[in-house]
Amino acid sequence: MTTWNLNETKHHLLICNGGTCMKKGGEEVTVAVRDEIEKLGADAQIHTTRTRCNGRCKDGCVAIVYPEGVWYKEMTPELGREMVREHLLNGNKLENSIIYTYEEGFKAPENSSSPKGISKEKVK
Repeated sequence: MTTWNLNETKHHLLICNGGTCMKKGGEEVTVAVRDEIEKLGADAQIHTTRTRCNGRCKDGCVAIVYPEGVWYKEMTPELGREMVREHLLNGNKLENSIIYTYEEGFKAPENSSSPKGISKEKVK
């Protein structure tokens, strides 16, 4: 998935492939997202990158949409496909899956169990 010409690129999607997110389906999310992008002919508009740890292990699998700075939590292959269709192509964010945005900060309710920092799970 080499991107030589960035002239049409509108979004850069970072999909966590760190240890914890991989245990929580990171590979499956990555494959589903890339498949949906290809299926919809959106390769020129959306560039994806597998990252190492994004520091939100308890929220895994995490995906980050740039340039908006929208952080998604608990991504599944189905949510990944929906994110491509709704957010990246139609501008409709998946509000129930957002943990943080540049514009609004943390979106978790005050009583939420969503962590405020890094808490890595031990590898067995």
